[in-house]
Amino acid sequence: MPEKSKLFYREMQLDGAVDQESRTVPISFSSEKSVKRFDWRRGEYYNEILGHEAGNVDLTRLSEMGVALFNHDTDRVIGAIIDPVLDAAEHRCKAKIRFDEDEFSEMIYQKVLRGTLKGISVGYGVGAWEEVAAGQKSTCGRFEGPCKIARQWTPYEVSSVSVPADADVGVERGLPNITDSELQEFRNYLADKKRRSINADLQTLKRELDLLEMEG
Repeated sequence: MPEKSKLFYREMQLDGAVDQESRTVPISFSSEKSVKRFDWRRGEYYNEILGHEAGNVDLTRLSEMGVALFNHDTDRVIGAIIDPVLDAAEHRCKAKIRFDEDEFSEMIYQKVLRGTLKGISVGYGVGAWEEVAAGQKSTCGRFEGPCKIARQWTPYEVSSVSVPADADVGVERGLPNITDSELQEFRNYLADKKRRSINADLQTLKRELDLLEMEG
């Protein structure tokens, strides 16, 4: 699993009704809806898109050990993710959450059952991007730049969330504020800028010293 700064989050809404007998609820946890992000290095916005074509998403981890969390808290496991699939026709990833029966999981389950909690968010990492320049088309011909399309990405966990940002897929996407990955990217940008400034100052100082030596 990548470090936290490399994780991204997207929110959706619950897809269907709870099956009370099996304690499961169907969800869509990702789609191709674009998310506006900022590239601190280039100083420009771009649209981030999760590709949902065959081969774009690796569901192995969710299939083998997928867990459902509350608000992305790894200490608050509320159930299991079962039957994750890529629906290439609808360009979505779908699954079911099967709720556990411990006290905390039961509390979240009852809130979902009553319709109090509707938000779903997925935490994922990206292994490879397709970058599409402004005015250009993606290789599949369905997206126009400027955008970055995740062509190899992996969902790591799915959470029931209390405050989702925007709804497009099944229980929703995260807060509209800056993400951890964007914050780390900004920190890296500031660090690079500081290093460049220091190097420039050193070069200026060296030139001034050389001039003084020549004049002396």
